[in-house]
Amino acid sequence: MNRPCAVQPAPPRIPAAWSRSVRYWKVKVRPSRCPIAFFEKMGYDRPMITNERPIIIDLFAGVGGMSLGAARAGFDVKASVELDRIALATHQINFPNAQHLGWDIGATAGDALLESAGVKLGQLDGLIGGPPCQGFSEIGKKSASDPRNALFGHFFRLVAETLPRFYVAENVPGILNERNAKIVETALALVPSRYVKFEPTPVAASDHGAPTKRARVFFVGYDPSRMDALEAKSLFRGLQRRAPTVGEALIGLPRIRCDWQREEQGWRRVGNLPAGEFYQRLIDACPPGVGSTFALDRLDKRNEISGCLGTRHTLATVRRFDRLGPGECDPISRATRLDPEGFCPTLRAGTGPERGSFQAVRPIHAVSPRVITPREAARLQGFPDWFQFHGTKWHSFRQIGNSVSPLLAESLLGRIFAKL
Repeated sequence: MNRPCAVQPAPPRIPAAWSRSVRYWKVKVRPSRCPIAFFEKMGYDRPMITNERPIIIDLFAGVGGMSLGAARAGFDVKASVELDRIALATHQINFPNAQHLGWDIGATAGDALLESAGVKLGQLDGLIGGPPCQGFSEIGKKSASDPRNALFGHFFRLVAETLPRFYVAENVPGILNERNAKIVETALALVPSRYVKFEPTPVAASDHGAPTKRARVFFVGYDPSRMDALEAKSLFRGLQRRAPTVGEALIGLPRIRCDWQREEQGWRRVGNLPAGEFYQRLIDACPPGVGSTFALDRLDKRNEISGCLGTRHTLATVRRFDRLGPGECDPISRATRLDPEGFCPTLRAGTGPERGSFQAVRPIHAVSPRVITPREAARLQGFPDWFQFHGTKWHSFRQIGNSVSPLLAESLLGRIFAKL
């Protein structure tokens, strides 16, 4: 069960002592959990991880999909910035050694950000993050005047103020719509001329080992005076191996009861997994300094994982769901049934409390006549079984739906790591 986390919001400029005062749960990481054994399988060369790993700061970090990809790629996630206190607290559970900053990016200065990570100007290796996408999404109001759109530009302002060796920003494909062209152009103009800037590139998570079709647009740039040359073609190309299907990704998860409603009831035993890299990464490949001791020990000693929470449906709803074939949509809930032989469609996040706390429509399980659980959603997004989310279904699905697949993030950031 997730324990409460002492995270307090702070002004953008604070003494470094504040972030050091936050209590962390120290993680004992065994050598077997180090991702070294998986590096060559990812298709790029790696030096051995040492205590002097390249430093990353994750902006708009959410629960940590990009952070996990960066850590597995060999980076040290020194600091994360996230205004949502629930997401920030959950990030702290999974990344106990990072500095967790509840700052407004729009009011954050680059020097304060560098101080939080303990580096000086020009010493930061990477700045990564996913600015809010609601105003750019093709779902919703599609408003170019959404005030959250300005945060996209603040990411690139902080690139100019911190001068990392590289940057990676991601967003929804809708950001490339013509109505958003001026926002993107203005933001990218903030990047100093020394950087090589790649064209915004859509990338599908299923091309990088995740069982979801979820596509994101990546904005990548680097300083060629401090890195070996990168090529867009090699950076964004898909992996050689096939991603698992929905049915394959959900192997080993328990049969769900609708009365499993409380957080502790969601801790359930996971069954035997087949051989293969995807399954090995579900239970292992935990980078140094990452992961909750409680969750890792529970998986090791009891073979239990969290998030197996049920949903109570009416008998009429169960009957409707049961009649649906793969890929068919329920006419009332508008939920789509997953295809066990295909990939999961993009999981939606729903809205925060400031916008009504609406639950996003969840897909219907491929076999059972019910919507999926948080742990099933995490599997489909590419998160390992030891990764923790909030104890409630609403917050869990928001955190998962807002996340970049860590498998996709690791694939791209691993290729950048090899060029440092």
